[in-house]
Amino acid sequence: MTKLITITLGLLLCISCATNREIIGDSELPECLKEKIVKMSEDPSQGTPLYVTQYNYKGKIVYYVAAACCDKYNIVFDSDCKILGYPDGGFTGKGDGSLPDFRQEATNGKVIWVSKQKTE
Repeated sequence: MTKLITITLGLLLCISCATNREIIGDSELPECLKEKIVKMSEDPSQGTPLYVTQYNYKGKIVYYVAAACCDKYNIVFDSDCKILGYPDGGFTGKGDGSLPDFRQEATNGKVIWVSKQKTE
């Protein structure tokens, strides 16, 4: 019985790791942002972002893209995929200073895309 449970759990683990990434609420992600995620994923120096969170920021819908790894900036895009700034991340963890109030002003955060790829 224990062997059967172990095999079943092993198979479930393999199946869950087989998919590289999952789109959550795909219709909420602008097409240009989907394209940017694909390009970032294909670039070894960028890597697949960890997740995308949609926020309301200063009366607009924006998208916070969390970097795949260490010392990279996390990017905030508007709905036309224009970069608004880098609120955090980078070597200091404080971003580039262009959006110092982002964490205080951004509201209604909702994760709309999550990477299934391991970040090693």
